[in-house]
Amino acid sequence: MSGTPAPRPPFVVTPGPHLRTSESTAGIMWWVNAALLPTTAWGVWVFGPPALEVILGAVAGAVGAEALANRLMKQRLTVKNGSAVCTGLLLALTLPPLVPWWAALIGGVFAILFGKMIFGGLGYNLFNPAMIGRAFMMASFPVAMTIGWSIPRAWYSRLEAITTATPLGVMREHDLQAALHLIGGPEGWFRLLIGLRPGSIGEVSVVLILLGALVLLARGIIRLYAPLGVFFGLALMTSFSGAAWLHMLSGGVWLAAFFMATDYVTAPVTRPGQLVFGVLIGLLTGLIRMWGGYPEGICFAILIANAMVPALDLWFRPGRVQTAGAPS
Repeated sequence: MSGTPAPRPPFVVTPGPHLRTSESTAGIMWWVNAALLPTTAWGVWVFGPPALEVILGAVAGAVGAEALANRLMKQRLTVKNGSAVCTGLLLALTLPPLVPWWAALIGGVFAILFGKMIFGGLGYNLFNPAMIGRAFMMASFPVAMTIGWSIPRAWYSRLEAITTATPLGVMREHDLQAALHLIGGPEGWFRLLIGLRPGSIGEVSVVLILLGALVLLARGIIRLYAPLGVFFGLALMTSFSGAAWLHMLSGGVWLAAFFMATDYVTAPVTRPGQLVFGVLIGLLTGLIRMWGGYPEGICFAILIANAMVPALDLWFRPGRVQTAGAPS
């Protein structure tokens, strides 16, 4: 009958937390991508066209894999929200600049399919997809992933790329004095900060990574609990090595602390959980760097810590607020 009101939709109960925010998923992801642009552009300028090829390959692989998975799973197209671009970009920024572009493309495909879509898509994955992709590439292309470093062009007057070892690699294979010799005195510490040193494409400039992180902090997209925990854990583990500052300024710790340890999906929900999560990443990174088989341990540290997130959310779940006299 025309006077009969339409039935009300059923009451839907979903798991918490329930937050109201003006930010959408797409908005957040594109802000993260924008915050990564300074260190991305710097990596391309420092390492030249090979770095750009790696970035384009990884992003193309990630975006293409997500679009294909959406089609096969009969889902709506989700590549527009920017999460696949973010995964490919983060993966590329952790890779050596001389890795073949096709290897980066394969890594991007694997990161999306086995780090994200196999779990159901964005919001369901347990592990950081970019780190899943990097771990796969370390196992599949070990030579390219260990000798694909190049000296920044500013070190050799814009000649062709010259392969070399990173400071962490030299310290791992030789000793601290050899790594300090590679850095080259007081001016070398300045190069570590601004990014004129061998390393992964997007990990070399601490200053530009921090600039992007400040943008995300200003927008309220990330919080400092996990990053501070990462720095504290790494400093604690390396404090007796005599090379704590070298560990803090080398490798991917800054990129990981601000752009991976703060990931909404694979990090704890509560603030204490985020802090412990970060400390765990820092401790494991230092442990692998000093006694493990790899000069850099941030990738495996993040994946191990990701597996601890459900437990951390359980251990640090907030207490229920109960008004006096109200039923429990």
